[in-house]
Amino acid sequence: MLSKIHDRYPGVSINNTIVEPNPEQLLRYKERVAKTPGLDHITFHWNKKTSTEFEVQVKGEKYDTKYDFIHMIQMLYYVEDIPATLKFFTSLLSAEGKLLIILVAGTSGWSTLWKKYSSRLPLNDRCLYITEMLSSMGAKYQSYDLQTVMDISECFVEGNRNGELLLDFLTEICDFKKNAPADLRDAVMEDLKSSGCSSIRDGKVIVHNNVRVIVVENKEASPQP
Repeated sequence: MLSKIHDRYPGVSINNTIVEPNPEQLLRYKERVAKTPGLDHITFHWNKKTSTEFEVQVKGEKYDTKYDFIHMIQMLYYVEDIPATLKFFTSLLSAEGKLLIILVAGTSGWSTLWKKYSSRLPLNDRCLYITEMLSSMGAKYQSYDLQTVMDISECFVEGNRNGELLLDFLTEICDFKKNAPADLRDAVMEDLKSSGCSSIRDGKVIVHNNVRVIVVENKEASPQP
């Protein structure tokens, strides 16, 4: 993403602020940066913090730094107060700044699981209502659904470790096949193969992994001529 921005604006220096509480993820990011050529124009500011901790820091230091581009890619699942998080980060946008949010779309197979098993799985469907939250805030935004798919065939191969890990990822339960009650396990496995979640292509189970892309603008930005 940074390389694409540099290609678009080759003569511009970039200050990149990273907010990430997981030290392992930060380390992987740093390793990726170290191996990627052509990033000399970018200054990286590393923050091993949650978004809430970062907000406390920003408000405590009372600095007025504004950002031209902020992205939240599959991030809002991990915050306790989504509206407050959205309000804070939109307040950090520069006059022509953009906030990019990427989440699971309501048309995805995951959404089907959320809606059906919300009382029995630690899945959270709050993020399906982001556009409603933004509208209630008076935010200016555009929303797009992108169709993507994922092969989950290995989930149905008995004893397949990759399939078991993938199933843990889909349900957000560690060792789902071992720990879930038999009725829940059987129902989820059946639904994952249903038309509401996936399709069968060349004998493979392909889950609908559609994502929603939301681009939020600074609502105080001057209108385009």
